[in-house]
Amino acid sequence: MTKYPLQILIQLLFTLVMYAMAVLFFGISLMPGLAILLKTWDAVHTASLWQKTMCLGFALSAGFFLFGITLVLLVGTFRMVSGLKLKEGEYKMHELEALKWSFLSCLYSMIRYTFIDFILLTPFANLLFRMLGAKMGKNVAINSSFVFDHSLLEIDDGAVIGGGAIIDAHIFERGKLILRKVKIGKQALLGSHCTLMPGCEIGDKAIISANALLLKDSKVEPRDIWVGIPAESLRAKKRAERNKRKEREGDDT
Repeated sequence: MTKYPLQILIQLLFTLVMYAMAVLFFGISLMPGLAILLKTWDAVHTASLWQKTMCLGFALSAGFFLFGITLVLLVGTFRMVSGLKLKEGEYKMHELEALKWSFLSCLYSMIRYTFIDFILLTPFANLLFRMLGAKMGKNVAINSSFVFDHSLLEIDDGAVIGGGAIIDAHIFERGKLILRKVKIGKQALLGSHCTLMPGCEIGDKAIISANALLLKDSKVEPRDIWVGIPAESLRAKKRAERNKRKEREGDDT
């Protein structure tokens, strides 16, 4: 068997395994809500139409939230019990570490595409990210579902991740998966829809402006402000401008 058919076979088997995992996790998570729905139906099946629709509507709504919370706890517990964590490094796409990254990404996708918007900025979101392996301090506020690679993520006390902010601890370069830790300091602020690439380190009380793009391995000093695409330090920019002004003044003399 040549190389490419083997890769296709591995991808197919991996996909089928993840489908099976999704069926298992979704099936278990749906059980509490379905139990409430069936109990409600037994209680109101002889009632009038408006009474049945009202009761079943509330039962469905409650069942959906029970499904979501159960799925969060189930996926998080599975990750903790299995002990799956990502390691920094560079890996070919069919190495074990790359497959582990794909598996953990798929686990998170089960929640991201079904329920996570209902738990952002709540203790459930912080609980989920901790269970998925993130190291998080106190009073962290997360308002984005685009936070990935949690076991490579460190967020210190009081940090705020704005709506739609993207945090990636992975990138693909020249056919390899590159994994680097992302660290966010105390009371740092990530603006709406900014992007942090692998290896970024954000200092204490630093600010990343809305829509800014931090390239791989960017280091942000404490209390600094970074803006733009690609993002650059306002402090460094002002320092450079002062130096140029001094040079011009020196030439004039």
